[in-house]
Amino acid sequence: MATMGKHDMPDVHLDLMRDPARTFPSVADPELVRSARIWHCKYKSLVPLSALPNLEELVIATFPDESFEFLGKLSELRFLQILHMPKICDISPLSRLQRLTTLSLSTLPSWDASRKTTTVQSLDPLAHLPLLTHLELLGVCPPDKSLVSLEKCKHLQTARVSQYPRDETTRFFSATEVINEFNPRPFFF
Repeated sequence: MATMGKHDMPDVHLDLMRDPARTFPSVADPELVRSARIWHCKYKSLVPLSALPNLEELVIATFPDESFEFLGKLSELRFLQILHMPKICDISPLSRLQRLTTLSLSTLPSWDASRKTTTVQSLDPLAHLPLLTHLELLGVCPPDKSLVSLEKCKHLQTARVSQYPRDETTRFFSATEVINEFNPRPFFF
């Protein structure tokens, strides 16, 4: 998909679905890619995404890497959705995404149904995202299963969480003006 964008250059959408290749493909004109969906591909790593300097929207299903470090280099990113990130335990690199407005981190639906979670060290890095407006944490929890860190997200309007204690979610939504609602969808869907 190509639309016209900044400076009358086409915006390119990268759509990779269930690719059996083990290596991320080479991208012609990486500076034109504004959005990408990498859906259940077999790539050993998604580090080559860091070579897309103007990426604004990114959707990933099955994140193969052990770190979000390379995602922190995507300074133009505004929308990030990651479904199934079993090797991730530290979300701190996301704090460098200063333009991020929408974030969704989730386990597979089958994990959620079986109450299996991805444990991350802390939600504190999310408080350093000055424009974060919409958030989903579905089966992604810190060890204490507390949402207190999210109360520091000054622009947060909506949030949806699962696998947190009911008392904690009730407390969080009562203590804030955040609405319990799913994130808006990305533009390219």
